[in-house]
Amino acid sequence: MVEDSDEFRKLICAMLGEIPELQIVGEVTDGLQALQRAEELQPDLILLDIGLPSLNGIEVARRILRLSPKSKILFVSQESSADVVRAALGTGVHGYVVKIDVGSELLIGVSAVLRGDKFVSRRFSGEDFAVGSHAGLSENRQPVGSCEKAQQDMQPPRSHEVEFYSDDAAFVAGFTPFIEAALEAGNAVIVIATESHRKSLLQRLQQHGVDVAAAIEQGRYVSLDAADTLSTFMMNDLPDPARCLKVAGDLVMEAAKAAQWEPPRVAVCGECAPILWAQGKADAAIQVERLFDEIARKHEVNILCGYVLNSFQREEESQVFQRICEEHSAVYSR
Repeated sequence: MVEDSDEFRKLICAMLGEIPELQIVGEVTDGLQALQRAEELQPDLILLDIGLPSLNGIEVARRILRLSPKSKILFVSQESSADVVRAALGTGVHGYVVKIDVGSELLIGVSAVLRGDKFVSRRFSGEDFAVGSHAGLSENRQPVGSCEKAQQDMQPPRSHEVEFYSDDAAFVAGFTPFIEAALEAGNAVIVIATESHRKSLLQRLQQHGVDVAAAIEQGRYVSLDAADTLSTFMMNDLPDPARCLKVAGDLVMEAAKAAQWEPPRVAVCGECAPILWAQGKADAAIQVERLFDEIARKHEVNILCGYVLNSFQREEESQVFQRICEEHSAVYSR
């Protein structure tokens, strides 16, 4: 733990103490001290402030990654400028949490970074830090039939990400940029959500100037009810793997026909597993996440899953929360 404020350092250490698997092996208040201790201890995780005496945290991160290359670094800073965050993440670290948000985000961020995933405070969800598939796309887009390499360079790799939301409004705000980015790039989008969320998403997209009617007519915007979709592959409260893969595969391949890229790309966002979780079917939710991870790999699609964070606030559910995070390539919070 690298933090020059005694009060804040004690707070963070107390929060980390809630995770039985973690052991705090060192606390320092100075950038140069951090370099020395990191080289000596080779820790799994370093929580690093930016405003440090003698050497700022961004430079500390650069040097630590050379001295202790296996250490994962999570910035915990009061700096909330997108430019500062961009510079911090540019060092190659895994995450960034703003100090004012540690109460709701620190433990989620720590869990994500320890798994090797990326994590950035929810307040930056609209920024392009190149940490996730929906962080932004190149503006130099090429139409179908243009240079194949340019198209391939612009297409994000397949991903299976999760974002945790504080409420329904945050859910809609989180899904909207993911959908917008895919449609703007000429890709197809499959939205699998509750009726209220699908209705709110349509309204939000229209408010943002997205021609949803045209995308629907083209077959590039496919909106499905989550409960109805679950009913097509659930048996005895558990997903049938063969049915799930068949249903999802057929949906992806049909949507791909309408995509404007070559090769075609499809983005999927939804809440099938979250609905199962809300119903108390944790094992089923995790199995669905694993199946959709297989779908992401097989069909090279980008998947964004959305959970309401309040569902995980009960202490006895923390293990399930961790298991769900582990099924994803990146974790975000809004």
